[in-house]
Amino acid sequence: MSDTLVSEMSFEQAMAELEAVVGQLDNGQVALDESIKLYERGAKLKEHCDAKLKEAEEKVAAIKLGEGGVPIGTTPVEGL
Repeated sequence: MSDTLVSEMSFEQAMAELEAVVGQLDNGQVALDESIKLYERGAKLKEHCDAKLKEAEEKVAAIKLGEGGVPIGTTPVEGL
């Protein structure tokens, strides 16, 4: 488990750590207290990944397409 703040992680970093957390929990070889810490960290990582995905979806949705589907600009999206 990394000491990096979840809020400072890229999507890829958070997803990689989330996969590692899930692997450790699935293994069943972690003590109860550590399992709880891992679960809490995993929940934060999942929330962070969800937020990053939503942000990316909003950016993609804001792309304006011209004739032939060629991107011609973006539409401002509130909150970005």
